[in-house]
Amino acid sequence: MAEARKGFGANGAKSTYEKLVADRAPYETRAENCAQYTIPSLFPKASDNASTSYTTPWQAVGARGLNNLASKLMLALFPLAPWMRLTVSEFQAKQLLADPQGLAKVDEGLSMVERILMAYMEANSFRPTFFEVLKQLIVAGNCMLYIAEPEEGKLNPPKLYKLSQYVCQRDPFGNVLQVVTMDRVAFAALPEDVRNTLDGDREPDEEVEVYTHVYLDDESGDYLSYQEIDGEEVDGTEGQYPMTACPWIPIRYVKMDGEHYGRSHCEEYLGDLRSLENLTESIVKFAMISSKVIGMVNPNGITQVRRLVKAQTGDFVPGRKADIEFLQLEKAADFSVAKNVADAIEARLSFCFMLNSAVQRTGERVTAEEIRYVAGELEDTLGGVYSILSQELQLPIVRVLLVQLQATSMIPDLPREAIEPTVSTGMEALGRGQDLDKINRFITAIIPLGQMQDPDLNLRNLKTRIANALGLDVAGLLKTEQDLAMEQAKNMIASGGDALAQNLGAGAGAQATASPEAMQSAMDMAGVQPAPLG
Repeated sequence: MAEARKGFGANGAKSTYEKLVADRAPYETRAENCAQYTIPSLFPKASDNASTSYTTPWQAVGARGLNNLASKLMLALFPLAPWMRLTVSEFQAKQLLADPQGLAKVDEGLSMVERILMAYMEANSFRPTFFEVLKQLIVAGNCMLYIAEPEEGKLNPPKLYKLSQYVCQRDPFGNVLQVVTMDRVAFAALPEDVRNTLDGDREPDEEVEVYTHVYLDDESGDYLSYQEIDGEEVDGTEGQYPMTACPWIPIRYVKMDGEHYGRSHCEEYLGDLRSLENLTESIVKFAMISSKVIGMVNPNGITQVRRLVKAQTGDFVPGRKADIEFLQLEKAADFSVAKNVADAIEARLSFCFMLNSAVQRTGERVTAEEIRYVAGELEDTLGGVYSILSQELQLPIVRVLLVQLQATSMIPDLPREAIEPTVSTGMEALGRGQDLDKINRFITAIIPLGQMQDPDLNLRNLKTRIANALGLDVAGLLKTEQDLAMEQAKNMIASGGDALAQNLGAGAGAQATASPEAMQSAMDMAGVQPAPLG
């Protein structure tokens, strides 16, 4: 019998899940609405199953924009190159600076660990799950990732939990207090010892609800976990994890202080998505009605409908042109308003989802620089998304894998206090790109200064002012007064040595040619032996 739990674990997993599910309900409703106008299968309703047929939206801007934005985030956050680094803490680095070879060996070892982490994620199919995580965040704003402990000889991909499959409770600062997941597992898939503890006869394909409760323990400061079936805790499922390396990782797209869940990208533009859906439906139906060709014949005329229907191409039938008229809706002017509004909404959504069609304006002359500038502006708008995903998705993954791979001896033991994982993509990449842009603008601004000959102009101060205006640190770019003094001293020594050599040479030559004895003495000192002429 398991020991009675305290704190968040006192009420049991199922009762905690049922208690917290009410707080999740409005976020589920918003996620269903967002999925309805993008990709409905991404967030199905609770009553849906694998055989449910979803209604395809009338417009494809939502689905195309969602996939496009998820792909851009995927390339920015999880490129093929290593997207994280392991660095030595500043205090430890100062201690190792006295031994440069030791610091180089530490960096080499950390680089090896980075490559092992990247190879492990690629070998265990982390990347497809990451892409699904990003799509869930864009639609629902929330999801949870579970990274199972490595098992030798088995594929260990991470498991994605949609918002409808877990509940979460946070403190006012956003720290996770407890999460409860609910998995439906076939009875035959349960371990044999677990099946033997369950009451009643069950069919092999009967689904059993398995609740996993992960909560923060006040006494140890770690996360504790256990699993529960039919209200009873399953023996042998207990776990304990460090606060910074819990394998259950709830993720938010937009952080909302004081709320247990986040908000999605689509929720911010749900009004435009809904309006475009309704307008597109009306326009498509109007086009379908307009495409129906119906001819009307004057009943009092001489033209007979029967002859017109039987006539082949090129035949002649008796009749009058005035007796025949085709039905027209004459609503083109009215529906042009709907078409213009729909085009405007589609353009706005293209910017919101960073579609390439929004980058290039319509015109005869559109330069590549203009396209790059607008694309860069759109990329900068994702800075806030990068910042929260680096803290709630990327860094937790690295910390969990470091602990798990050390426990299985796949990587050497690392001192937790001395090693700091950092993310080198997303916000960090944006910062490097902005630094490069500042440097290019600084170089462009100072190049014309080299042609100025105004004696009243202090070029060094002017360069410093330009750098300060751009927010660029000039340390290492502009020479300091000490650097200039050292260069001046070297130039003086070099120029002075040349002049001294010339003076000494001229003096020695004059002294040597003053008399034959002096010349012979100079030749002996130089080691020159006279040779006969001819």
